[in-house]
Amino acid sequence: MKNQLTAAREGKITQEMKRVAKDEGIDVNILRDNVAAGKATILANNRHKGFVPKGVGKGLSVKVNANIGTSPERVDIKEELKKLKMACDAGADAVMDLSTGGNLDEIRKIIMKEAQIPIGTVPIYQAAVDTVKKKKPVTSMDPNQIFDVIEKHGVDGVDFVTVHCGVTQSSLARLKKQGRITDIVSRGGAFLAEWMIVNKKENPLYEQFDRLIKIAKKYDMTISLGDGLRPGCIADATDRGQIEELVILGELCAEAIENGVQVMIEGPGHMPINQIETNMVLQKRLCNDAPFYVLGPLVTDIAPGYDHITSAIGGAIAGYYGADFLCYVTPSEHLGLPNPQDVREGVIVTKIAAHAADLARGNEKALARDKAMSTYRMALDWKGQIKCAIDPDKIIQFRKDRNLKDDVCSMCGEFCSMKRMKDHLKK
Repeated sequence: MKNQLTAAREGKITQEMKRVAKDEGIDVNILRDNVAAGKATILANNRHKGFVPKGVGKGLSVKVNANIGTSPERVDIKEELKKLKMACDAGADAVMDLSTGGNLDEIRKIIMKEAQIPIGTVPIYQAAVDTVKKKKPVTSMDPNQIFDVIEKHGVDGVDFVTVHCGVTQSSLARLKKQGRITDIVSRGGAFLAEWMIVNKKENPLYEQFDRLIKIAKKYDMTISLGDGLRPGCIADATDRGQIEELVILGELCAEAIENGVQVMIEGPGHMPINQIETNMVLQKRLCNDAPFYVLGPLVTDIAPGYDHITSAIGGAIAGYYGADFLCYVTPSEHLGLPNPQDVREGVIVTKIAAHAADLARGNEKALARDKAMSTYRMALDWKGQIKCAIDPDKIIQFRKDRNLKDDVCSMCGEFCSMKRMKDHLKK
């Protein structure tokens, strides 16, 4: 089976690399070299058919991921498919199925069949859920079961998997010694920490990392090294537990790349604006410029219902300083399971953050798009503005609701500055 990293190191250009380079408008040779160096990854399981591969990392535009999935309290595959469609229509570059309720194998396969973009999962969720369904505690999970689930996801064509390999006995001890307000907010991280504490054993994903590498390489799944100890509030940001885990992830990242497996590093979390640059620089330095996948970061804790906004603020700044992949946050974050409209809104605001970062990074396609919008705006060309907009439907509905004429908005009307100056400046 084909492997992107191995091919790149041999100087070969795969069809997936050609597609990504074409979509990005970049030289495919540069992309190949970045993949070979572990500084970019192609999200494309070699068993996944009929979808558009995406590239994440150096030299590429900032990507956006949307999370969907059932919960034990709400299992409705039709609603999840609506969320999937909303995410794709809004411009998500990838979707993660984080389902924990219902038949997880069936749900994952249905989502993969319907999606035209890369799919990610968190296999430890299924390992934990399957254990609980057997009327056993999560702490009774057999490590073999965890790896069996990872293999199953690989067989199904999952393009990237989050694995919390950096939650180790040493990083847990560091976190406990310092103390935290919110302890561990990562669900996968909590499952593993609970198992480690009760069984007094090391994290099997860390202890048997070579086994994980073997599975990932077989299917060319990108390993997304999860931030199980990410800060869950502003007060816990950039603490010793978080940094200890990042050091471990950097070491594992180097091992995976050396063995021909593509890697992303996941990052925080909740973080004040003044710490974002430092965190991006630390990750890139410790992880040899591997692609950085961030959740937010959320820059304040006091905005439930608006956390898609707090996340977009942090995401734009993180993207400018080096983050490559933004995981969206919806308005329902910290409140409940998102509905389809929440998903759409979360993707849109995160796409805005990613585009803002691309502009600041000098991405030529992003700069051209903004310039085109300005040109259309000066010409009072609403069709052109709609074509350039991140959310064209909102413009269409806005103008329809207000019954606006083609050449004006309702802010200035006949006193529109651009309309009034258009002819005078030409003279």
